[in-house]
Amino acid sequence: MTRLTKSAKEVRGRKTMAVRVKTAKSRSKSSTKWLTRQLNDPYVAEAQRRGYRSRAAFKLIQLDERFHFLGKGKRIVDLGCAPGGWTQVAVARNKGAGKVVGIDILETEPVPGAVLIQQDFTEPEAAERLKQLLDGEADIVMSDMAANTTGHQQTDHLRTIALVEIAYAFAKEVLAEGGIFVTKVFKGGMESSLLADVKKHFQKVVHAKPDASREGSPEEYLVAMGFHK
Repeated sequence: MTRLTKSAKEVRGRKTMAVRVKTAKSRSKSSTKWLTRQLNDPYVAEAQRRGYRSRAAFKLIQLDERFHFLGKGKRIVDLGCAPGGWTQVAVARNKGAGKVVGIDILETEPVPGAVLIQQDFTEPEAAERLKQLLDGEADIVMSDMAANTTGHQQTDHLRTIALVEIAYAFAKEVLAEGGIFVTKVFKGGMESSLLADVKKHFQKVVHAKPDASREGSPEEYLVAMGFHK
């Protein structure tokens, strides 16, 4: 088991009362199961307590606790930013300096200290629009994007990898020397040729699964550090 980070220990250490959800005629068994899991998820409760928009905020927090890439004054691009949890964390750790730009196909409520746009990142003009808003090189490109799941693991993996490829191509265009690229992938990792290219352009490349990623979820994160042309 991966050693727990500070936030994981804090969240796991909080005592909460278990919530039981009664079945209802208007709710399917799967919906009841999802609701029960959601109400008893310590990360959901802790995200609400701290004012984060989603439990996913803790995934970024825990990746940063392990790899230490966020910090004051960073220029950050957040791909697939809705509902804004990762953006909130990035802005907070920028401590009033730097710049955070986010994009999502879904509308995202404004996050003070960030510039957010609603657009499909796969559209050709999206990358140029982000570059204009960034107005310079990025220190970090991070992506929590994933394709809508079909239930077929191999199909979902391939669709998500397609998004990773687009995000990586963008990262190579905008990252400054020494920059960081963080992206969601599914178990099975990246295609060998793509992973080889990432390793060619970054000094250190690792896969990690934060404690905040649900048990049984196929997601993990690739963290590539030390970008060079």
